Amino acid sequence: MQIGIYGSGTAENAAKIIKKILDENAIKSFPITKSKTKPADCVIVLGGDKGVRNYFHRTFDSTSPVLGISEGEASGFLAQIELREFSSFVGILKKQNYTVEEVPRLGVKIDGKSVYPVLNDVAVFSSKSAMLMEHSLRVNGEEVWHDNSDGIIVSTPIGSSAYSMSAGGPVLFQDSAVFEIISVNSLDVTRRPIIVSNESLIEIDDVSARIHCEAILDGLDRFKVNKTVECTQFFPPAKIIRLKKDSTAISALAKKVHLAEELLSMPPSSKLLLKTLEYEGALTQKDLVNKTLLPDRTVRLALSHLLKKGYVKKKVSIRDARQKIYQISKIE
Repeated sequence: MQIGIYGSGTAENAAKIIKKILDENAIKSFPITKSKTKPADCVIVLGGDKGVRNYFHRTFDSTSPVLGISEGEASGFLAQIELREFSSFVGILKKQNYTVEEVPRLGVKIDGKSVYPVLNDVAVFSSKSAMLMEHSLRVNGEEVWHDNSDGIIVSTPIGSSAYSMSAGGPVLFQDSAVFEIISVNSLDVTRRPIIVSNESLIEIDDVSARIHCEAILDGLDRFKVNKTVECTQFFPPAKIIRLKKDSTAISALAKKVHLAEELLSMPPSSKLLLKTLEYEGALTQKDLVNKTLLPDRTVRLALSHLLKKGYVKKKVSIRDARQKIYQISKIE
């Protein structure tokens, strides 16, 4: 059995721990880098959900199933296993006694040029917040609406519990053969999210605003949009290894919905910090200020509130012991 290990930056120490555990169980492994890749029975990806998304954004062989591992204790939809519990599951991995879930992806073209496929969502907004964007939506060549709104989101089923849910979209079960489209804060008060077949061609055309517009892929990278964004189902789908039989994407979704109910009474700044930590992973207070553009004092107070409630935990930075890193706590 050959297992590839993918991780970079702060994941270097975790990669060494994974390799040691695999060696102790007589499982061959090798690191995967941009310049070095070879066939593997499966790939272990570090960095939680964000790490898994980053992996599938690269030009790696997506036919090998992926096991996502989180170095912290934040439960995820794509990364099911925590680093500290990996040794207790390595036997199941060795026997290949696991299930593989096929997660649909969206292929994206911006102004006719293909970019990498996404796992969660494509969001098109003006490059400056609180500025209206005009656009037309077509599905399979037929115009559905012409709209003025803050933006528009196209989401996969697994992405429906992320940004689109925050924007008022429905939550989709992961095995649904559909995509969803949400107009964010439309001037048309009757505008509602729509569900389309995952075989559909989705075109966001005639995109314009007072300043340039951008497509944000999986909440990570931004690309300038001059006029058009096209979304279609991308093949092959991502293959995700599920080792825990009693912990599925559905149970993770149930936990997230429960958390959402508890967050209704939370200050907007706390909600923004949680969403930023969900997308970006562990961050310092300075990183959170830069990512959210909130004042230092607001971030400090929001972190204090989240720590007190147990939604966020802090740990000492490996790089600098004087710095604290914040991440989402595991939801029981």
